[in-house]
Amino acid sequence: MRELGIGLIGTGFMGRAHALAFNNAKAVFDLPLNLTLAALADADPQRARQCASSWGFETVHSDWQQLIDDPKVHLVAITTPNHLHYPMAMAALAAGKAVYCEKPLAVSLEQAEQMRQAAKAAGVVTRVGYNYQHNPIIHLAREMIQRGELGRIISFQGEFSEDFMADPTSPWSWRCEAAHAGGALADLGSHLLAMARYLLGDVEAVCADSQTVHNQRPASTGNPEQRTIAVDDQVHALLRFSSGARGTVSSSWLKHGRKNHLGFEISGTLGTLIFDQERLNELQVSRVGQTGFQRLLAGPDLPGYAAFSPAAGHQLGYNELKTLEVQELIMTLADQGGSGTDFEEAWEVERLAAAIRLSAREQRWVQVSGL
Repeated sequence: MRELGIGLIGTGFMGRAHALAFNNAKAVFDLPLNLTLAALADADPQRARQCASSWGFETVHSDWQQLIDDPKVHLVAITTPNHLHYPMAMAALAAGKAVYCEKPLAVSLEQAEQMRQAAKAAGVVTRVGYNYQHNPIIHLAREMIQRGELGRIISFQGEFSEDFMADPTSPWSWRCEAAHAGGALADLGSHLLAMARYLLGDVEAVCADSQTVHNQRPASTGNPEQRTIAVDDQVHALLRFSSGARGTVSSSWLKHGRKNHLGFEISGTLGTLIFDQERLNELQVSRVGQTGFQRLLAGPDLPGYAAFSPAAGHQLGYNELKTLEVQELIMTLADQGGSGTDFEEAWEVERLAAAIRLSAREQRWVQVSGL
């Protein structure tokens, strides 16, 4: 069995999620490749050593370029702040290594275009961490749409909102910098745009509005110094899909009570389905002639679910979705199928996000293909 050496850059929330996913994939699935946790890199050497020991990585680097140059590393997983995705991914691609990068792909459409072209030239497998699409219940929703169970799709209403920036005294972070791809659209909305494309396909045009509600935040916790904030706190957009469907999307990180509200309602001429990531193991479906909605629970009949639980209603969670994403990545690397968001599709998501920003800035409809 061919060995696949994993190199992980970053030890924050997403670094831990990736480490868990690689370890869980080895434990849960009969993989066609032998995964080894070859190396971990973090700018803080002490934290790198601690995390490597806890997560099972063999080697520690304080310089991410050293990890990319490590001959034992075949797949580079990037879980750093957004502005570092571009230099790290480009270096990994130049070294001919597969890349698994967290979302959003880049801090600008220009960077995303260069990453997309570099991936094509390198001819390696790439993936971007849109793990919500790997939920078995989302696969069911997509199949229902493609089978025509909802009839001709006429509308998509989507929202991804949380409340972690709702307190105006919450301090500045890199997420508050436009140059770091900050803002609610990049941080949360990119997931929603990727989901809309995954379920309904291309978007032709958008008309959007965005707002910075809290123009200043403390420079750090307890610090009286204020920093000016220019990124969006909330975004709303109208969508025209190439299929003829119409839609709306909105994203906010100011909504009190919302913790992971990636939700959508898709309506067709024969029915409607509803999903909310805060209840990620179920769909609500209403068909013509039905009063109200039927609740569909995820279970072992759906691909991927049975790997974790043999019984319906026992619930998958966020880390299981990440594990399913990794499993499909490994299958692709082994030329045994697999699917996911590669750099090409992630560029399409970035192009859609860029169109929304341009529309909000110029207050007009924008054709996505014009970007």
